[in-house]
Amino acid sequence: MDIDTFRQMVAKKPDGFLGRYGLGDKLLKEGEHFEEAVEHLSVAVKLDPIHVASHFALGRALAGLKRNDEAKTVLTAGIDAALSGRSSGGGDLIPEMRALIQTLV
Repeated sequence: MDIDTFRQMVAKKPDGFLGRYGLGDKLLKEGEHFEEAVEHLSVAVKLDPIHVASHFALGRALAGLKRNDEAKTVLTAGIDAALSGRSSGGGDLIPEMRALIQTLV
C-alpha cells in the first residue's frame, strides 16, 4: 500500500494499529519524515506493545532525529517483547536492534 492509502486508514480509524504502523513505516522508509513517523509509530507501539517491528521502526525513526536515549529505550523494549514469548515473532529483528543500540552514543 502507498502512503495515501495509509493516511486514509488513519483518518478513518485513528486508533487502528495497522494504519498507524503502516504509515509510520512508509514515512520512515522515505527517510525524510522522521517526526511524523515517530508520531504514528509511537501510537502503534502503545496500541500493540509487543509488536516487535513497531519498536524497531520507532527506534530507527528516533535515531534519525538523534533522540538516542529514547531510541535505546524503545529498542530495548522491543528486544524484551521478542524475548518474552508474548509476541508473535520478531525474534529475527533482535540482532538488528542490538546492533542499532550499539551505534547510539
